[in-house]
Amino acid sequence: MARAFVFPGQGSQAVGMGRELAAAFAEARDVFAEVDDALSQKLSALMFEGPEDELTLTENAQPALMAVSAAIVAVLRRQGGMDLAKAASHVAGHSLGEYSALYAAGTFSLADTARLLKLRGRSMQKAVPVGQGAMAALLGADLEVALAIAEAAAAESGRVCAIANDNAPGQVVVSGDAVAVDLAIAIAAKRGLKRAIKLPVSAPFHCPLMAPAAEAMAEALAAVSLNAPLVPLVANVTARAVNDPAEIRRLLVEQVTGLVRWRESMLYLKTQGVDTVVELGSGKVLSGLAKRIDKELIGISVQTPTDIDVLLKTL
Repeated sequence: MARAFVFPGQGSQAVGMGRELAAAFAEARDVFAEVDDALSQKLSALMFEGPEDELTLTENAQPALMAVSAAIVAVLRRQGGMDLAKAASHVAGHSLGEYSALYAAGTFSLADTARLLKLRGRSMQKAVPVGQGAMAALLGADLEVALAIAEAAAAESGRVCAIANDNAPGQVVVSGDAVAVDLAIAIAAKRGLKRAIKLPVSAPFHCPLMAPAAEAMAEALAAVSLNAPLVPLVANVTARAVNDPAEIRRLLVEQVTGLVRWRESMLYLKTQGVDTVVELGSGKVLSGLAKRIDKELIGISVQTPTDIDVLLKTL
């Protein structure tokens, strides 16, 4: 059995995340304390107690989600003696989850990962004034259909509308100028699409409007040291494995404005012999998507002390 570890992206955050881990494991408490110190912010209190609107802010949600994933990795390592290079053949992460994956694989230090994600969240929020950008999920559309809708909306409005996430068959997300995204929703309805829903996000992620954030990340990543990952990362923007630190740095910059090719990433993992996708972190989004992408893929969610105990027995 070949296993890949995957790490969730924004939208999986919830008040109370990590609290059970902190109560059960000193290793989790250490991770949360280190992230708090790195950010000079009591992020763990925000994760455990809320308020929800503050936790949902992009600059808080991104490092918070990483902190929960990192805490689970720390517990697996120290309680279970997990050797990542033996436990998984690949890692992957959805959008910000790519940073969690790279931390788990030893590419970044915990403090650097937290600071990079704080900056990434802040830069993405600043790139487009609130209300000027939007995102929408086109349900029932495959990539080709969604691409045609996005191109039609961009052409008609003269504004940006691009594919942001290809998550699973029938779940593609468009992103861009709010006027263009509204038009894409209208075009989708005219073309008989099952449903198009505007997403509750504060910025249009993974589209060309994020160029200022990409520039900020290029500068920040240039100043941070990267190690080669213990196992290959399947990158969002290429849906292929990467080991080289210079290429990882480049792809992380490209990822800010680029398409998250999640469906293709999971199918690529299958071609590499992976049959089990283990999601380490808050929520069950990615483990659920695995089964939708390919019925033969097994999706497992690990987010509670009980989940950790079950996983350790299989490692």
